[in-house]
Amino acid sequence: MATIPVTDATFESEVRNSDVPVVVDFWAEWCGPCKQIGPALEELSTEYGDKLKIVKVNVDENPNTPAQMGVRGIPALFVFNGGQPVSSRAGAAPKAALKSWIDSAI
Repeated sequence: MATIPVTDATFESEVRNSDVPVVVDFWAEWCGPCKQIGPALEELSTEYGDKLKIVKVNVDENPNTPAQMGVRGIPALFVFNGGQPVSSRAGAAPKAALKSWIDSAI
């Protein structure tokens, strides 16, 4: 399963109403660290399969959701479980560190 693009309009249905835990990546096209973690998130999305959903929110195209979540810098990552944020982290990290963080949150 590849990462899923999410907008302000689809955030509620894709993230808050999800039956599985969701990792939300707030990113932008111009963000170097965002581009660094992109391939790792794609790989993790495939590895977790149906047990977890990884979605990406472009902050330039969808300003409302990051504002509501208090995002001040990108990349900003949140784990949602049961419709609520249970963990967050900012900045780029290697794939192993991202996996460890996700595993501890779900």
